[in-house]
Amino acid sequence: MRKHVLTSLFLLLTMSAFAGVNVTSPANSSTVGSPVNFAANATTSCPSGIATMGIYPSPYQLAYVGTGGWFTTSLALEQGTYNVVVVAWDHCGGAESAAITLTVKNGQNAVYVSSPGNNSTANSPVNFAATATTTCGAGVASIGVYTAPYQLAFVTGGASLNTSLPLSPGTYHAVVEEWDRCGGAATTPVTINVPSGQTLWNVQAQGGWSSYAQQPPTYSDCSGCTPSGPGTTWAEYQGLHSPSIDGNATQFNLGGTLPYSDVLFNNHLIGDFSSYGLPDSNHTLVPTLHNFTYDVYFYGSNLGGAQALEFDINQFFDGMGFTWGHECRIAGGNEWDVWDNLNAKWVPTGIACNPVNNSWNHLTLQVQRTSDNHLLYQSITFNGVTHTLNQYYSPFSAPGWWGITVNYQMDGNYQETPYTVYLDKLNFSYQ
Repeated sequence: MRKHVLTSLFLLLTMSAFAGVNVTSPANSSTVGSPVNFAANATTSCPSGIATMGIYPSPYQLAYVGTGGWFTTSLALEQGTYNVVVVAWDHCGGAESAAITLTVKNGQNAVYVSSPGNNSTANSPVNFAATATTTCGAGVASIGVYTAPYQLAFVTGGASLNTSLPLSPGTYHAVVEEWDRCGGAATTPVTINVPSGQTLWNVQAQGGWSSYAQQPPTYSDCSGCTPSGPGTTWAEYQGLHSPSIDGNATQFNLGGTLPYSDVLFNNHLIGDFSSYGLPDSNHTLVPTLHNFTYDVYFYGSNLGGAQALEFDINQFFDGMGFTWGHECRIAGGNEWDVWDNLNAKWVPTGIACNPVNNSWNHLTLQVQRTSDNHLLYQSITFNGVTHTLNQYYSPFSAPGWWGITVNYQMDGNYQETPYTVYLDKLNFSYQ
């Protein structure tokens, strides 16, 4: 399978350009109450860093400006729909922006839940994010989450919440409720499914990552290639605070001179060479696992420079290999493809893949190894929209390997355009 390449360290050090502006609150296309909480950060290769950041709720209306590369602030906005632009200016004279659309509703008792999505599948801990409005002149007193009737799992003062709750496997008919200072209240129900099994958290920040260039025409792992070339250059940096969702993102860069060359990043999670201390030397765990979820956030400011981004789950035992390959084909049609193991080819799904620049994109992949040892592609959930696949394929021959691994791959385009992608909150669940 083709794998994609990262921007060289040389380019990162010599180019004076933004890595992007990341708006973490409010979510794009969300509905919120006023005042609206804004949070954003920005990065640049300018040696002197970010000078200022600002918020334009409408054209030419600079409603907020602050110094440095991040901010949190609240703005009182009238009811309506806003095409907001957040801008960052660096000390080298550069500027970059990110745009979001949001709807503000005031003058009513209401709760707006932006996470999790209703009728969605969410791994534990489940992130709950919501805002509330009220007709009460004294405002909203508090807002909380009921995970079951009479079970108030979380409550906080004010008109917004953003928290993660550990939940056991099962289906939850949760309710987010607000209470105002006039004795009023409003609720919004949210039904979620928490899958069973175990979860390995923040795989992007874990040790054990390996990387390999894959070059045309064979696209096999290049034993003579190093991150400095020849032909393909790449780099990886862990523990980044910006851009990041939780302060622990990993940056992947692709570049070089050889068109259409790729880089594969791979981590052995369970079994042979396990990075999580799960060697399964007696082969009693890996053959029992059938259901897998790959959940990740990714961010890039030049995603159009990629040929494709690839996210894979692999299982090996008893001489069989199962690779659930998912490729967001950016060049050539913006479409999700899946990997046919036996025939070694990509198969278009007809599902659009249009990742958003300068924003965190959320991807959840659910797959299964069936009881008769076939690969089942179950669903792709991308930026809140779930597509059911239910496509079956046969495994391939892979003698001598026992284990479960994950891949992240970057593919270079016809110019081998350099680009950077950040991964965060890469969680892997297995059952």
